[in-house]
Amino acid sequence: MNKRELLKSTGVAAVTLASGAWAQAATPAASGKPGLARSAFVFIEFQDEWLDPAGPLNRLMQDRPLFDNAVSNGAKILERARAANANIVHAGLTLTSDPDYLLFGRGRGKSGLKGAIPAAGTWRDEARVRFPEPFTPRKGEFIVAGRSGASVITNSNLDPYLRNNDINHLYLLGFALHVCVESTLRQAHDLGYEVTVVADAAPAFTAQQQSHVLEQVVHHFGHSVTTPELLRQLQASG
Repeated sequence: MNKRELLKSTGVAAVTLASGAWAQAATPAASGKPGLARSAFVFIEFQDEWLDPAGPLNRLMQDRPLFDNAVSNGAKILERARAANANIVHAGLTLTSDPDYLLFGRGRGKSGLKGAIPAAGTWRDEARVRFPEPFTPRKGEFIVAGRSGASVITNSNLDPYLRNNDINHLYLLGFALHVCVESTLRQAHDLGYEVTVVADAAPAFTAQQQSHVLEQVVHHFGHSVTTPELLRQLQASG
């Protein structure tokens, strides 16, 4: 798939990627593609906080085709990954046991997400932190717990799960590319994991933000792949 086709598939039709950065981002690891048994598909925050059209986070998605396409692609990948008996991880966020946001000092005088989450009142409502179909976890699929940061690894049980199951490669998809997906990408890289971002299943708020991360950030910490490419890989593994 060429640069124009990828940009079209991710909804970033007006931006041209630099050829050097693109070549680095799309090139697989020199050691070859990791086996499916040693890979995990990490679905980041496929919860109603994002997916419910009435939710406050849903309204942050300014490029609706980019968002809708990503949700559709996420469902396709999940279906194929389940058929292939792949390792599936549901990396959500829930603060239902801490409705006053004591974890973040109630948000008072806090910068970044530590202030923004309490101000928005998100992640504490049982109805909104649920994983709707088709993203509802099934038996044998891992649910991340204990997370307290932008990265889904921070203070969570994800890293022990991965290491105890001899998983060394992560496919990341979910919300939002320039926030929690990017934070996870960076931390996973520094912990020694191979990481691949599913470019058209991890939307940013805008096409401009999307293109910036894919062009300028991803190749420093891992690789990217499109949904059609990934589905073909899963088909070949099945």
